[in-house]
Amino acid sequence: MSMVDVVLIFLGLAILFYVLFGGADLGGGIMELFLSKDTREDERALITHAMAPVWEANHVWLILAVVIVFMGFPRVYTEGSTYLHLPLMAVLVGIVARGCAFTFRYYDTARTYRRTYTRIFAYSSLWTAFFLGVLGGSSVAGLINPEAKTYAELFLDPWLNPFCISLGLFTASFCTMLATIFLVGEADEIELTRILRRKAKIALVVTSLIAPLPLIMAEFMGRPLLQMILQHPMSLGFFALAILLVPLVWISLNRSIWTTWARAFSVMLVASIILSWFMAQYPTALYYAPDSYHRALSFYEAAAPAATLRVLVGALVVGSLCIFPALAYLFKIFKWDTLDEERRYKP
Repeated sequence: MSMVDVVLIFLGLAILFYVLFGGADLGGGIMELFLSKDTREDERALITHAMAPVWEANHVWLILAVVIVFMGFPRVYTEGSTYLHLPLMAVLVGIVARGCAFTFRYYDTARTYRRTYTRIFAYSSLWTAFFLGVLGGSSVAGLINPEAKTYAELFLDPWLNPFCISLGLFTASFCTMLATIFLVGEADEIELTRILRRKAKIALVVTSLIAPLPLIMAEFMGRPLLQMILQHPMSLGFFALAILLVPLVWISLNRSIWTTWARAFSVMLVASIILSWFMAQYPTALYYAPDSYHRALSFYEAAAPAATLRVLVGALVVGSLCIFPALAYLFKIFKWDTLDEERRYKP
């Protein structure tokens, strides 16, 4: 295994953790657009209770992924931040807006602007999740063209297309599904649990219906994404696993004592989708337009010098030894201990 592969493993883990924790975080904000009338305040309080202690920590994984690309694959960082700077900026604006709105709403004891903060938080969560999907899709859409002459061809076509938009919709729907499934296990009241369980099943159905759309749009645009998945044995295996996990998540949601399994299956579903895509695209980092001079940029071509990669791997190992225990302690204090305390004193 080369040093590039080791760095890619860390990058893959950072992306996986961000999709899981950050995705559920974004989905919690999107859920506020679909609160039930009778349990509106209870659902909002549950979302705030679940997110408040850890929402900042969830973005550690995004920062880590950006740092790895910046230091380990500087050409990918340069070209991505140049030709995809518009969706990238949209993501950053969304993250800042939702973070500010969530914080101000939490501390707005007078409730003067509570409704305004809530709207900004919910819509910026949807905005951020959508553009994260668009950004991911633009790396495989094959429309980046450094030789293009017009502004639209250089900076709009790579991401403003049916495939990237459909992937943005899928990402937003998937984040909402993750959040509802995770929140089912957070609720203690029977009625609230029943409502969240029903919403989780609706989100699962909607996400399953949207899921084929990016593949169809890719074929429509001449990008054989489905063919890429089918031709790679490991990619095909994870793709099949993801399809098999969907009914398992549904079955788990239908059984009240299987909440933990629903969470576990949804985590496995996320991992299967990401691994299937990664294996289909590996080792390509960016696909260029057919009429550009280069057709693709691989991680190996874009990798930093060996000395830089060695330093990066050393820093990642040391950082992991610091981050994982700290995160485990954070979750222990604000999630598990709090949950145990509430259950212990519940009448």
